[in-house]
Amino acid sequence: MEISGIHHVALIVSDIENAKRFYRDVLGLTIIAENYREERDSWKIDWQLPDGRNLEMFSFPASPERPSYPEARGLRHLAFQTPDIDKAVVHLNRCGVAVEPVRIDPYTQARFTFFSDPDGLPLELYEVR
Repeated sequence: MEISGIHHVALIVSDIENAKRFYRDVLGLTIIAENYREERDSWKIDWQLPDGRNLEMFSFPASPERPSYPEARGLRHLAFQTPDIDKAVVHLNRCGVAVEPVRIDPYTQARFTFFSDPDGLPLELYEVR
């Protein structure tokens, strides 16, 4: 078997319209496709990431909340790569998004920080220059 990379990451959100505003207007992602699945009362949105990969987003009625933050089993966080973390943090702050202080990875010396989407999903910005 040969794995050549990650194709997509999938998220479940509580409010599809609120999530769309955040991922489109704050993070600047582009919607590829948006489909309502009547049999599941569920939306599925495919997002295009700048590197060509995809982010899938689903809504399901009464989906349970994440059990704890950030050490629940499963997806710990979703990390987005940025060439300029300071500029990204300023943008997020202007959009009313709380961002943790920027830290330095002790192993790679790269700068990173965390923030949350509207459902509290932990998101990371990781600076790659």
